[in-house]
Amino acid sequence: MDDTAVLDISREAIFLLIKTSAPLLLVALVVGLAISLVQALTQIQEMTLSFVPKIVSIFLASLVVVPFIFHELELFTNHISDIIIGQANSDQNDDVNE
Repeated sequence: MDDTAVLDISREAIFLLIKTSAPLLLVALVVGLAISLVQALTQIQEMTLSFVPKIVSIFLASLVVVPFIFHELELFTNHISDIIIGQANSDQNDDVNE
């Protein structure tokens, strides 16, 4: 396996990380902004008021997003497995030809 293949796999892994974590991060961002706006308008500065809605919203969003995340991880794992199998087959063919 050459350097470009390793870099391509690393790039795909980082993109997968961003793609799978973005939905939950966006939910936390939107809920956090909404709670901060409500706190600023009402001048309620209760610390738990900002954490509990974020935790609940991330939990509910994760129930929706987890199938997508698992599907993407399955596709990536299959892709990596195909690369490993292809590399092993090419190594065996090289050994036979020598």
